[in-house]
Amino acid sequence: MDPHLLRTFVAVAEHGSFSAAADHLGYTQSAVSQHIAALEHDLGTPLLRRRPVVPTPSGERLLEHAGPILLRLDAARADIRRTIADPPGTLTIAASPLAAASRLAAALREVRRTRPGTEVAVTVCGREAVVQGVAAAEFDLGLVDGVAAPSDPLRLSDAGPVRTSAVAHEDLVAALPTDHPLAGRRGLALNDLADARWIDAPDLGAPLSTLRAATGSDAFRPALTYTGTDLQTLLTLVMAGHGLTVLPRSAATPVAAVPVTTPRLVHRIELLHGHLDAPAGAALAAALAGSSDVE
Repeated sequence: MDPHLLRTFVAVAEHGSFSAAADHLGYTQSAVSQHIAALEHDLGTPLLRRRPVVPTPSGERLLEHAGPILLRLDAARADIRRTIADPPGTLTIAASPLAAASRLAAALREVRRTRPGTEVAVTVCGREAVVQGVAAAEFDLGLVDGVAAPSDPLRLSDAGPVRTSAVAHEDLVAALPTDHPLAGRRGLALNDLADARWIDAPDLGAPLSTLRAATGSDAFRPALTYTGTDLQTLLTLVMAGHGLTVLPRSAATPVAAVPVTTPRLVHRIELLHGHLDAPAGAALAAALAGSSDVE
């Protein structure tokens, strides 16, 4: 299966149009049509219905495989480039919002101290974008956060040869409006809130899928979805009564923060990297480890 044809198929499926996919990829519409026809011939089955342009059942199945396949190819290419390329002149760092708020500033101060004159470019983006960006060598290093059992690492997508180092963890709290009936509790079991209104904030709060898995519950359904990365906006939504979320203790201000006691989960931050050959990258990794509160 030719990866170039697979990328074209994914682009058509995502854009719902051969012409839009051609504009996105920089191909002619005729070339896109030829790519799709060649892939369908290779696999022996139609992959796209034409009017409207939507995947067939076989196409839907291929889409499930396409993302991980293309990411692993990008990661393999990036890993090879790391072994032969000169160290970059600029250190590129990606961080998910809560990881950036917790650890990035102190680490960058250490880089400036130990590697004066190093240029650093920082991107704050979603959790999955951090993982995939480091895997594909778009970023030299990444800081990503998430929720896990105290002794477990984060469960990251299969992004190829990405190394991880534990940086920090802290307790989780249920973020509630200050006038919520349970706001005065000293602790809460998540099941006490299973049927509450929840805000699904996949790049800030604990993912609702994680809460369902941890409690064995089919509840924890979103009343509101917030796909942004601004913590203050999320807290404003909580304070206004639009729903609850689970956050690390340090992030839950000025809402009511009630410790989550059952099940035992923590908020973790991990450093992601390929090869730390560049001195500035090594300095940042050492600074992160030096400021860690991992036990």
